[in-house]
Amino acid sequence: MRYSLTIIFFYISISCLQAQISDTEWPLFRGKADLAGKYESEFSTNPKLLWSTSTGARSKSSPVVSEGTVFFGNDKGTLIAVSLDGKIKWKYEAGSPIEAAPMVYGKIVVFGTSEGILSAVDKVTGKLLWSYTTDNQIAGSVNVWKSGNKAGIVVGSYDYYLHCVDPETGKALWKVETENYINGTPAIMNGKVVFGGCDGMLRIVDPLTGRQKDTVDIGVYIAASPALFRDFAYFGDYNGTKYCVNLVSKKIVWKIQGGDDSGAILSIPAVNNNMVVIGSEDKNLYCYNATDGKLMWKYRTNGPINGSAVVTNSKVLFTSLDGNVYILGLADGKKIWSFNAGAPMSCSPAVIKGKFYVVTEDGRLLAFGEK
Repeated sequence: MRYSLTIIFFYISISCLQAQISDTEWPLFRGKADLAGKYESEFSTNPKLLWSTSTGARSKSSPVVSEGTVFFGNDKGTLIAVSLDGKIKWKYEAGSPIEAAPMVYGKIVVFGTSEGILSAVDKVTGKLLWSYTTDNQIAGSVNVWKSGNKAGIVVGSYDYYLHCVDPETGKALWKVETENYINGTPAIMNGKVVFGGCDGMLRIVDPLTGRQKDTVDIGVYIAASPALFRDFAYFGDYNGTKYCVNLVSKKIVWKIQGGDDSGAILSIPAVNNNMVVIGSEDKNLYCYNATDGKLMWKYRTNGPINGSAVVTNSKVLFTSLDGNVYILGLADGKKIWSFNAGAPMSCSPAVIKGKFYVVTEDGRLLAFGEK
């Protein structure tokens, strides 16, 4: 009985972690640990460009926001902290490309590099606090679980392992071996760490022990990450097929095959109630019914969509490699607003109250909102 209560408390703690982020914080990739990209408030239907800050180096990193500062990395290996008025606060030189979004946890900013090094720096000063070395490239972002006074930062590596480290010290807590590269970000919800990999397996891991609880064999590279909603994981594979998997039964609820000209799915679905929105390299943004996978609408851009959308109760915000930021209506997929940034974008937007931020591949951080 005592063990059961401990497990229940752990699940409640993980669930609470999902709901504690305010509308002025977007501290990790996709906003919350479930990676579902849901923003609880609304943003303007006609936002204006407020400012643009250049780093002078190519970037595929998505931005995150915490306590009045925007953080992102670039291909030069620089982690950059920018104030909400566009002024650079500090830079940390990591020495190799930072491809994915960093994560802010408490007083630290954590990120991985193409050399396979996971580092934590002080959020205020940018001073290095600790580093942890994997045996190959880190291409995805990091995530975190917390239960009582215990916490773990999880990240995948091309060394075939999912790693979990102590956020205070950077010391290893556990690692789970797979059979190929882990390219995406692990999703966390309800006492589960869920991630895919290039071995074609969707894996479910206990965060507290690192024990692999279950696997679902997809059979095709999973290059991106799952989005978790209720008892389901939504994701796409490298052949362009989209899936809904029941995490309780470990069964595929529905899957939608890509057409002859379909592209790889490199983005993460955004999930809001019964709507699942996902971009594809075939240049389309798709919206499906979450229950049965029925196509609700699709919107075509002029470039592949590798970045992941953010959804509210009425809108969809996303970027495209055609150089545009878009806002669509969630109900019908009709364009409400767009802005041409003049360079491709493969980031996922960071959204806080009244504003949102995107990073262009030529290394500019753009802020949008009401003037």
